[in-house]
Amino acid sequence: MKVLLTQYAPRTRQGENLSCLVAKSPKSLVYCSCRQKGCEEMISTQVIENCIEELRNITKVNLAVFGTDGSLVVSTFEDNDISKELIVSFVDSPADSQVIGKDHLLKVMDESELVYVLVARASNDEAYLIGKIAVSQMQQLITAYKERFDRNNFFQNLLMDNLLLVDVYNRAKKLHIEVMIPRIVFIIETRAEKDNTAIEFLRGMFSSQSGDFITAVDESNVILIKALSAADGDREIEQTAQTIVDMMSTEAMMNVRVAYGTIVQELKDVSKSYKEAMMALDVGKIFYVEKKVNSYGSLGIGRLIYQLPANLCKIFIDEIFGNNDPGDFDEEIVSTVNKFFENNLNVSETSRQLFIHRNTLVYRVEKLQKSTGLDVRTFDDALTFKIAMMVYNYMKHLGSLDK
Repeated sequence: MKVLLTQYAPRTRQGENLSCLVAKSPKSLVYCSCRQKGCEEMISTQVIENCIEELRNITKVNLAVFGTDGSLVVSTFEDNDISKELIVSFVDSPADSQVIGKDHLLKVMDESELVYVLVARASNDEAYLIGKIAVSQMQQLITAYKERFDRNNFFQNLLMDNLLLVDVYNRAKKLHIEVMIPRIVFIIETRAEKDNTAIEFLRGMFSSQSGDFITAVDESNVILIKALSAADGDREIEQTAQTIVDMMSTEAMMNVRVAYGTIVQELKDVSKSYKEAMMALDVGKIFYVEKKVNSYGSLGIGRLIYQLPANLCKIFIDEIFGNNDPGDFDEEIVSTVNKFFENNLNVSETSRQLFIHRNTLVYRVEKLQKSTGLDVRTFDDALTFKIAMMVYNYMKHLGSLDK
């Protein structure tokens, strides 16, 4: 539905400055996106809009929803002539419903709390009945939305290890979340702060009905808590991560990195998989920049270096390189050595892939040997140089090289 902006007005709630958009569509559906007390924890304006618009199309009865302060939330009326004072007066009255001319006013309750006022307008006797149906629909939607909100809150606290063990089991039972099924945590780094596109896209890829859940605990990472079957192993999990990267690149035009932890068998251990995924994301950005997918189980020596104290790393770099700064090494030599490592120290294969003569490769290796004392053609020196460069990159990431 196309919506045209017609008014902008600031509103305040509990001392905060909020923005209220009052818009009007070609179908005369008017709505206000400001949030009344508690509204952000219940149901979105778009959901209410869709609900009453569908009812209006089916029943031909116009409907409007107001906040408890008399502010308009959604309306299908062409002309909104219902005063704010009328709504507030009805809110303060003990009556559950009231008829004023062609308008039937009804209260929408969330358990025992009044959250909205619904107005049904029609010239026939069916307006009250349609209004009651609309109230019932809205109350069901509020219940469903609250459960979703509670699940989101539960999983966020679970990831951050903010729940006692007894609370994990009690709240999981209340929210109908299975406890004893294998799960794994994926972190999708979007690099786009405050962007809900990634969350909505992932919700389209993974269904909550199959036990998957998507949330966020910061502004740039989306978290997928995926339920696994007995047949899901390392290969299937890797494929899932790669599919996320490929789909978000081609369909959502988003350049993302994905990291994931290890499989946990119980709900209480989800935070463990999350912490592992966070480490995999950080280590991947330091040591495996070219990779879009990193798993905790395949971090190798990078994970070890990541956990070393900075002072030990600095001592190690000084012992290996002395006064030489690895950042000053010839880029051509470094890329040659990296390709040499990729080919398991095979001179012939490396020179073939680099399109250089074998003697040229040997010359570059010997040039590095003169400056560092390490002959990367031998396994021990190659391993030492590889680890030293990884430590150097880690120190560079920490910004500790000059300290």
